[in-house]
Amino acid sequence: MKNLLRVPTVLLLVSIGLTGCIGLQPAPMYRLDSGTSEVPERTDGAAVLLAPVALADYLQRDALLQRLADGSLAANDQQARWAGSLKADIEQLLLRQLAWRLDTQSLVLGPPDEGFAPEVQIELSITRLDSGPEYPAVLEAQWRLRDKAGKHLGSRLVRLQEEHQGSASDQVRAQSILLQRLSEMVAGAVEPALVAKNPAKPAPAKPQTNRSAEAPAPRIPAAEPIRTDMEVFRF
Repeated sequence: MKNLLRVPTVLLLVSIGLTGCIGLQPAPMYRLDSGTSEVPERTDGAAVLLAPVALADYLQRDALLQRLADGSLAANDQQARWAGSLKADIEQLLLRQLAWRLDTQSLVLGPPDEGFAPEVQIELSITRLDSGPEYPAVLEAQWRLRDKAGKHLGSRLVRLQEEHQGSASDQVRAQSILLQRLSEMVAGAVEPALVAKNPAKPAPAKPQTNRSAEAPAPRIPAAEPIRTDMEVFRF
């Protein structure tokens, strides 16, 4: 009787072991794509402050959530996760994109160091950034612009959408494109504020000069008698 009980016990242990091996498979991890963004060469560009980005509570987690048909959010079937902090990833993407688009290396992520006096401050909040296998990527955000004294310069609410192929990797690609488009829109709103704060200086007018003082009048040589060796004889 004891021998008969050993076989199912062994099979059960093997089954548990196989299940454990399957459960230990590493979950896929993803990062946002910063897209095309070159490091600006100008060192005298405008001073701009990007305040820490405010994210919706449901985005402050490691899981790559999926939008379902009933509008709810659930973890990916493969337990996909973000590689690191999604908030930090978004801030770095926006920082590089804005610095490239505004052509300035003086773009700082808040809080700023002591002595940094920004000409424009950007306050950005993202209330939605998600997608699903059968639903496009959607980004909902709001930005506010302030000058160095904190005076309100403008604000805007946006909702952007991007299609994808359904896979988790393509969903992340679509979400990255939405953030790149958002940075383009924010840069377009910041540029007029910088121009208003730093109007172009008119070119200095050329001084008018007196022609008489500029060049002396041509000198007319004095008439001189012409001498000749010929003699005149009178009869």
